[in-house]
Amino acid sequence: MDPVSRVTGRMAPIDRADVDTDQIIPKQFLKRIERTGYGPFLFFDWRASGDFVLDKPEHAGASVLVTGANFGCGSSREHAPWALRDFGFKAIIAPSFADIFLGNCFKTGLLAVTLPERQVRHLIDLAAEDPSAQVTVDLEKQEVRGEGFAYRFAVDPFQRDCLLRGLDEIGLVERHTSEIGAFESHRAEWLPAVK
Repeated sequence: MDPVSRVTGRMAPIDRADVDTDQIIPKQFLKRIERTGYGPFLFFDWRASGDFVLDKPEHAGASVLVTGANFGCGSSREHAPWALRDFGFKAIIAPSFADIFLGNCFKTGLLAVTLPERQVRHLIDLAAEDPSAQVTVDLEKQEVRGEGFAYRFAVDPFQRDCLLRGLDEIGLVERHTSEIGAFESHRAEWLPAVK
């Protein structure tokens, strides 16, 4: 996983609450075994109906998604943050996230930021009114800032550290390869060995 310290880019607004993972990446695309290639299927059903915000040229290439409360509710599929990342989003800002979805974002290197409803409303309105407006989501300073505003956000210290250092669960374990090897070298021969 690549380290994440700062995301600067344009915003795409999805002004809806309770967006569930079935809407983010529908079930028919979950048969794949890879972790990549899900971007074209992001919000597939909503995009098929036409005139969806992410298909508008003014929001093409946006790297920050701004959306309503309880984003990522529903099933716990990790495919949802994979699809968002593959589509080009590097950060998501919402008033709240479903717990499992939030954890999956941090595990996959997608920066999820919670801000108060009033501040999110400002960002959604700004993105709708001026699609060229840029924001910076700064994990080191724990701040979302743009022209004329700066909003502080809280983040779990462990998740923050993992993102800043680019460590997923495998990376955390790999930091202890020598200790694991030393432990395994002293195990009884009849026990299964880690190779």
